[in-house]
This record gives sequence, structure tokens and C-alpha cells, in this order.
Amino acid sequence: MTAAPLVLGFDTSGPWLGVLLLSGQDVLSEHYVDMPKGQAEALFPALEGVLSDGGAGWGDLDAIGVGIGPGNFTGIRISVSAARGLALSLNVPAVGVSILEAMAFGHAGPVLATRDAPRGQAYVQGFGMRRAVGPDLVTIDELQPDMNQAGLVCVGTSAEAVAERLEASAGPAVYAPASAIARIAAAKFGEETTPPAPLYLKPADAAPSRDLPPVILDDA
Repeated sequence: MTAAPLVLGFDTSGPWLGVLLLSGQDVLSEHYVDMPKGQAEALFPALEGVLSDGGAGWGDLDAIGVGIGPGNFTGIRISVSAARGLALSLNVPAVGVSILEAMAFGHAGPVLATRDAPRGQAYVQGFGMRRAVGPDLVTIDELQPDMNQAGLVCVGTSAEAVAERLEASAGPAVYAPASAIARIAAAKFGEETTPPAPLYLKPADAAPSRDLPPVILDDA
């Protein structure tokens, strides 16, 4: 094995499963598949497959990078729980990386990272912008064009819609999510980190059942 730090990055915060094994700046192996459901069952076989294809084992890892959202609640919980468990069992650091940071990674100029959300909304976060933006959940039609600035590029799964609203440019992310997550984790894992935690930015889609009447509590 190479002496460069070995980092396993993975993400299931959207309708996909992405895994990448990184050694220094070299990608040893990777796996990506569109997957709206079934990520819980597919994650560990994918992790083991990427390690095997890269000629590595669990004990060779120096760090883990994991996508923490925002995005799909279930997918975020799957990856974050897996990363925390692996970090504890392998005694290696786990670094949480937001999908918005991952989408913006590698862009030199001002960038507005976006991630689609239901009902005409988007998760957004600005990087290198003149004003602080997010991370936040916003309604696209309510975004104000004065957020735009010279050289701004919108990236991510809602880039086209957000760019049109802001009269800005849209462009692709430099790296796929798992690749950016692994690279960011490789740069950060030597620092003191806290265990990764989900970044939801919105409440769960849950409400009291309409089929049952409310419970009336007796004051007696």
C-alpha cells in the first residue's frame, strides 16, 4: 500500500449511492449507481467492493468521509450511522461533508451550490460570495436577483432554475459527490473533528394521523 493517506468517501444523501477510495490525489477505485431506494442493503457491499477493487482492507483506512446532507432523510441517516460505526470500530476519524460543500469544491470563483428540494424549493449555500448565503432551504421563486455578482456560477441539481432566477450562469460540479467528499475529508481529517451529524435544514415530513381523534386528557 502507498504511504499516502487512504480515505474512503461515500454518500447516499440523494437518490444515488456513491463510493470512492482515495490515496493522496489518486483515485484507486470508485462506484456510483442511481438508487432511489435500497441504499441500506447496498451500502456495505459497495464499500467492501470498492476497498477490494482498490487493493485495500478496512484496516488500511486512515479516515472516512461521509455526506451529511441536506437531502433525503433516510439516505442521510444510513450513511452517517455507517460512518460513525466504522469510525468507532476502526479507530479512525470520520469527517462529515455537506453535499453543498461537495458540489462547490474545486471552483475557484464565487459559487452558489444548490440541491433540489420538493415544492419549488432548493437547498443553497454560497462559497466565495460577497455576502453570506446559507446553508438554507429557500423557495426558488422568492430568490432576489441582487444575490447575483460578477463571475457567480450556480452548480448542483437545481443550478439551472436558480441561475435563471438570479440571471446568473450555471455550470457543472468539478467532482462527483463521493469524490469531493473523499478529497475534503482527506484535507480535514488531521484536524480535531466531531462525529458527523445529519444536516437536514427542514423538518421531517411527518404529521399527526388524521384517522384518529386527538386524545383528551382528564384533568382529574
